[in-house]
Amino acid sequence: MKKYLSLICVVFLFSFLAACDRTPRLSPLGEGAVILAFGDSITYGTGAGPGESYPEVLERLTGFRVVNAGVPGELSAAGVERLPGVLAEVQPDLVILCHGGNDVIQRLSPQDIEANIRAMVALAREAGAQVLLIGVPQPSLILQSIPLYERISWDMGVPIDKHVLPDVLRRQETKGDEIHPNAQGYAKMAETLAKLIR
Repeated sequence: MKKYLSLICVVFLFSFLAACDRTPRLSPLGEGAVILAFGDSITYGTGAGPGESYPEVLERLTGFRVVNAGVPGELSAAGVERLPGVLAEVQPDLVILCHGGNDVIQRLSPQDIEANIRAMVALAREAGAQVLLIGVPQPSLILQSIPLYERISWDMGVPIDKHVLPDVLRRQETKGDEIHPNAQGYAKMAETLAKLIR
């Protein structure tokens, strides 16, 4: 009986560990791959100087071409409208999607934000690109990625980093203001994303 119980425990443990390791991951990018960084002011680099946005730092770290397609103040609905044209022009192998922060600030519907992010993920995939999602936090005392981003990651099998942006905006030394990183914060974002891409 003890052996039987031990065997059940071992099987349960391995099943649990396997479930924990189901986090979607990126496939390796080939030589000459193009990365599209798509989003709002955080992608654009608001709060830092020339050459200090996370896409520019990421390009230097990875050696891949990284196109910065960040538009300050853009809402996710406008992002859905803009993305097809950018995808057609850039033809990326990977899209890093960091969007929805302005919707959150304006207290727009979480259901609409989620629908728009899902639409952008689908558009990128239809264009033949992998997608890496960056979780956006809601302004609060305890910053953490809004659950809808992780839900999209699980439902659509999209790799996500849900920690880096909240961590950067939680620390005075890495943020330019309450909603934007500074140069040090963008560098931290780029370093984290470079590890995921590698």
